[in-house]
Amino acid sequence: MSSHTGLRELFALRDYMRMWAARLSSTAAQQMLMVAVGWQMYELTNSAWDLGLVGLYQFAPALLFTLVAGHAADRWHRGLIVALCLLAQAVAALVLVAATAGWGQASAWLSRELLLGVSVLLGLARAFQMPAQQALAPLLVPASLLPRATAFNSAGTEVAVIGGPALGGLVFVAGASAVYGLCLALLLLASAMALRLQYRHTPPAHEPVTLASVFAGLTFVWRSKLLLGAVSLDLFAVLLGGATALLPIFAKDILQVGPWGLGLLRAAPAVGALIMSLVLTRWSIERRVGHKLLAAVAVYGLCMLVFGVSTSFLLSLFVLAVSGAADMASVVIRMTLVQLETPDDMRGRVSAVNSIFIGASNQLGEFESGATAAWLGPVGSVVLGGVGTLLVAAAWLRLFPSLAQRDRMER
Repeated sequence: MSSHTGLRELFALRDYMRMWAARLSSTAAQQMLMVAVGWQMYELTNSAWDLGLVGLYQFAPALLFTLVAGHAADRWHRGLIVALCLLAQAVAALVLVAATAGWGQASAWLSRELLLGVSVLLGLARAFQMPAQQALAPLLVPASLLPRATAFNSAGTEVAVIGGPALGGLVFVAGASAVYGLCLALLLLASAMALRLQYRHTPPAHEPVTLASVFAGLTFVWRSKLLLGAVSLDLFAVLLGGATALLPIFAKDILQVGPWGLGLLRAAPAVGALIMSLVLTRWSIERRVGHKLLAAVAVYGLCMLVFGVSTSFLLSLFVLAVSGAADMASVVIRMTLVQLETPDDMRGRVSAVNSIFIGASNQLGEFESGATAAWLGPVGSVVLGGVGTLLVAAAWLRLFPSLAQRDRMER
């Protein structure tokens, strides 16, 4: 199939494009919400600890409820689950609009406790949204188009991740309530589009909810060496190789570029990821996918190694952009393999396991970076992480031969 034909077929899939638009709209809204909530929390408390609590209160529900959410995604209509989760986030945005504008009060009734409570609601909604959303794509596109669909999804996500905070910053000039109002509109729009998704939903045979059924996704991944290798590869690569938490130190003390440089450093991986996702939408990976997956992880580790020793701002920007591109190639291959290797009645629970691995790698990766930086310094921490990522890529070549030797996405 030519790349032009594949793209035309992808764009012709009405429900898939509806899901893509809903994801773009909701991701932009979620990014703006996180920026605005963090800004208001710091304005209220002037406390870095409370800023950390905002992230923790959003992460904790995901850790506690994601496996249950995966079970729900395998039992009920996934489009309806996504729509309800987006509606719950819209309610959170409405509460923030009311609290910031002081509806029914002489002045705003925003508080630290309210922001933390809203953070819990947002985290809980996303815990149920992510497994259902990830498991939707294979139901809306044929297997032959899934790699392109995954790359196209990722491109939309990167656009929202880059553009959402920027748009939120511009709207913030009119006040926080204007940002929350825009988030409310975007989330309601996304919920309406998700509610209109149509696919053949066959409810599973009645099965009592047991610990075994809830943990079935984890069991399935553990027994499949290919899936175990794919999801654990991301966990260890990001856990060891991530440097996001240390970027303020590099910007201020090593590269000496100040806040504007920090913004560019943070944006560079997303720009690289966006470019790679557009490339993979146009030209999908078709052969030697296992070797290319491990090669992408190795390139990511090498980029972190170069970034750690670099004293040139331009070189640092370049290798961070390349690292984002390599990470995106890895994500597209892994996500496609996970979806194609999983039967539909298990996709929700396996997607939940994948979500936990991704969330744990990001959160624990930031902790690992800070802990090793306190021990070895920021340069030593990033260099050690880059070397560790290279070793992981080499080890997975031997430990998971079924993954390394995989030729095509589909069997």
